[in-house]
Amino acid sequence: MHLEILPTRSGGAAENMATDFLLLQRYPRVTPRFRHYGWHRPAFTFGYSQKFSFIQSQLPAGGRFDTCRRPTGGGLVDHRDDWTYALVIPRGHPLEERPATQSYREIHEALAAALRAQGVPAVTKQKEVEHVDPNTLSAEPAPWGQGAPPAAGPAGVCFQRAEIYDVIHERTSEKIAGAAQKRNKHGLLFQGSIWRPAAGAGTTVDWDRFNDDFVAQLSSALAGPAQPTPWPDLAEEELSALVEHYSTPEWNAFR
Repeated sequence: MHLEILPTRSGGAAENMATDFLLLQRYPRVTPRFRHYGWHRPAFTFGYSQKFSFIQSQLPAGGRFDTCRRPTGGGLVDHRDDWTYALVIPRGHPLEERPATQSYREIHEALAAALRAQGVPAVTKQKEVEHVDPNTLSAEPAPWGQGAPPAAGPAGVCFQRAEIYDVIHERTSEKIAGAAQKRNKHGLLFQGSIWRPAAGAGTTVDWDRFNDDFVAQLSSALAGPAQPTPWPDLAEEELSALVEHYSTPEWNAFR
């Protein structure tokens, strides 16, 4: 078994979310897949369970940007200066079968190790607090900012608080990376974001090198070598229909 590394692509918010979901739903392989991707325009995404009225109240005033509800959980994520990735692990893989807290921890420990190779003092946050995400059947850390309101900011806004196994700066405890998960009969979708300003505070990060280091760490965690892989054959009509669906008020404002 190996880890398939898909080509880097950029898209709008709805396109990126639809693509991640289809990589989970239409999975012709039995190996994990990883992709790093960019954004055509400034964008914010928010978790499946978030209230749309709350999200609107947290968006910057007067801004022109894409917004889209994610298929995974978590809070509001600002993608204007982040490094975004998705990992799909098929049903039956050992990491997919572990509790959500364990998969969250192992992937973030791989990420923190790749940042440390760049001189960033990154660690995973350790504390005994758990949250039950309504999008999963397991207890898991409150990802991408969802949880009880802290003094630092409102609940549901990412990078204003760190939960268990988020990646943080070892000295300042500032949150560097968070993620959200979705499990279904096809496997596990893991969507993650690194806030570049927090990762680069006092350090110049070579993001191409970080990508290679992160892939190497994930390969070790998933017990399979990395293999660059051509973009999979996703049905264009199905992808277009899902992008259109993810762009509608019916999807984005249904809560």
